[in-house]
Amino acid sequence: MSSSAQKHDVFQAIADPTRRKVLQLLAEQELAISEITAHFPMTRTAVAKHLQVLTEAELVSGRKVGREKIYRLQPEPLTELKQWLSFYERFWDNKLSVLKHLVEDHPNDGLKVIKPEPNK
Repeated sequence: MSSSAQKHDVFQAIADPTRRKVLQLLAEQELAISEITAHFPMTRTAVAKHLQVLTEAELVSGRKVGREKIYRLQPEPLTELKQWLSFYERFWDNKLSVLKHLVEDHPNDGLKVIKPEPNK
């Protein structure tokens, strides 16, 4: 199997909530793997596997500094995700427009307003 066939893409990389959290951490600052691991209830090895997926997707890069490896966010591949999501924004915008229309044009249709009783 070639190395390009094993590579993870942006969508696979962000599919996991742990990896999304790692990206959020690295958006703030560069961190050593030990600092990243401190944010999760898992082993350093498990965090290293998540970092490997993010590295293969080119979302993070690491450099050796002494005995530690320091990771940083590379946000450029997220552009692909943004472009993909922008296609679906029209559906969200449409749903919000319909909801706005319903609320503004028919504010009390079928809704019973319940007022709290005053405290005695």
